[in-house]
Amino acid sequence: MTAPAPDLAARYQSGDLRALARAVTLAEAGLPAARPLLKLARAGGIRSVVLGITGSPGSGKSTLTDALIAALRGRGQRVAVLAVDPSSPYSGGAILGDRIRMLRHHADAGVFVRSLASRGALGGLSARTMAVLALLEGGGFDWIILETVGVGQSEVDVAAACDHTLLVVTPAGGDGVQAFKAGIMEIADVIAVNKSDLPGASRTVRELTSAQALGWHDEHTWLAPVRKTIASKGEGVDSVIEAVLKHRAHLGEAGLQERRRLRAEFEVRSLVQERLLRRAREVGDLYARVARGELDAEAAADELLGDS
Repeated sequence: MTAPAPDLAARYQSGDLRALARAVTLAEAGLPAARPLLKLARAGGIRSVVLGITGSPGSGKSTLTDALIAALRGRGQRVAVLAVDPSSPYSGGAILGDRIRMLRHHADAGVFVRSLASRGALGGLSARTMAVLALLEGGGFDWIILETVGVGQSEVDVAAACDHTLLVVTPAGGDGVQAFKAGIMEIADVIAVNKSDLPGASRTVRELTSAQALGWHDEHTWLAPVRKTIASKGEGVDSVIEAVLKHRAHLGEAGLQERRRLRAEFEVRSLVQERLLRRAREVGDLYARVARGELDAEAAADELLGDS
């Protein structure tokens, strides 16, 4: 199949959620039929607030996402959620647990929730995530929330994929210290100290705020605001939304365009890597030849790239 049915494109443009779901399936599978739909989706420019949510496992990312949906719907905003779940390195299957957590929104036509498998991507995002994001933005949603797989220090690709990055930490378990060690603080535009009813929340807020001030900065530097939240009770969620909107104003049109350029760069790079890895697998004995010493790794890379 090289092109979508004409009625699918028309239904997608009209905001039909079933057509959107079909378009997402085509894009995730990397089928050529998705390309005309992606062209339609990208023709409208920047239309949505694209928020990435990252953080360590157990920090409450999914619960906070659910609370954000409720708060944004209360403001009359249409919301799409793309939840990237960890996939098995053996079967390729994924748990898709985030959809279970957000079931209370399933009957709301203003909410669209979709899970994608990470497909082993170390940065937490699969190569097809960017295409799906584009389709969601073309679907007319005011906010798109990308919740990434909780894999800690390798989870930084989200900064290249989204307009704004929300880092979720907790007072317990040394999450604040891990944020310093991993350098993940550098990608955070807003920080939520979730489960702030636990002991040590105020201390964590102070540490995170102080740590940012230690680096070089001037009056133009954005220092990520740190907000306390109790996602399970919906507390502090509005302050997070306001912090994101404040960062959007700080970026301005030029800053948002630069973020979208980075997203395009990430998408192209991811697809190139995916195709090269597929080609390497198709050359059945390439790795074996390197292992036997018949070919060095540099020569193998040259062979894959077609370099002499």
